[in-house]
Amino acid sequence: MPVFSMTGFGKHSFQVKNKNYTIEIKTLNSKQLDLTLRIPPEFRPLEPTIRKIMSSALERGKVDVAIYAENCFDYLPFDEKTLLKYVSYFKKLSESQSIHSDPLLAALRMPDLFSSPISEDFSTDEIFLIESEIFQCVSSVITHRKEEGQSLKTEFQRALGEIKKLLSQIEPYEQSRIAHVRSKLMSNLKSLGDECSFDTNRFEQELIYYLEKMDFTEEKVRLASHLNYFETTMENEASCGRKLNFIAQEMGREINTLGAKANHAEIQKIVVQMKDELEKIKEQVLNVL
Repeated sequence: MPVFSMTGFGKHSFQVKNKNYTIEIKTLNSKQLDLTLRIPPEFRPLEPTIRKIMSSALERGKVDVAIYAENCFDYLPFDEKTLLKYVSYFKKLSESQSIHSDPLLAALRMPDLFSSPISEDFSTDEIFLIESEIFQCVSSVITHRKEEGQSLKTEFQRALGEIKKLLSQIEPYEQSRIAHVRSKLMSNLKSLGDECSFDTNRFEQELIYYLEKMDFTEEKVRLASHLNYFETTMENEASCGRKLNFIAQEMGREINTLGAKANHAEIQKIVVQMKDELEKIKEQVLNVL
């Protein structure tokens, strides 16, 4: 199943009646649907429908929808008969009053000369056409989101693979880590001198207890499980952004615990590299739908 980003863009143009319309949809990441509409006055009755289309198709993100209108008259919207009447009137008036003026220019200044544009109330067929054109633009946004999502998915797979690789590199240091802790404790006891005697069996018991506190096998197992769960969720679930974010947080807890229990320089270096890869995942997962 594809991963979708919340970043997308779509642009589409169409014509209804006497106007050309251009729709632009821009989307960015956001926790919820944050929809902003900028539409011409004639589209106000369609605003609830547009909002429903956007919320249903785009689900989540900061969505900015703008519809621009441009007149495309194939004719001058004036009343020719009225114009001729005005021209005739102003011509007679200028002759009778001996006024030198252009009757056509005078007539063109009359306010009632130009007729109103075609009615801006859309018919049922026109509303259906507008909705289908909006869907086309939304489809472009979804395609863009899918392309961006594929890039995110590739980056997640790379980072997850790197963390798995780093996790496997911890194992060779585990035995040397235990031996180092044992040697350090023995050295500290011996440094106290001959006057300090201790029960060897009791020392071994305390050492076992101490090493059990330092054991991070459970953290390793849980981290590996979270890595696999992240991959499975990404492959099999739609609109999984929130869930992936939660899984990434759990991965961070396990890695932090590994670092706290490590007590070994090389393991600490590996943990730092894990954290670096996880931060890349956390940064990008916020943009997943």
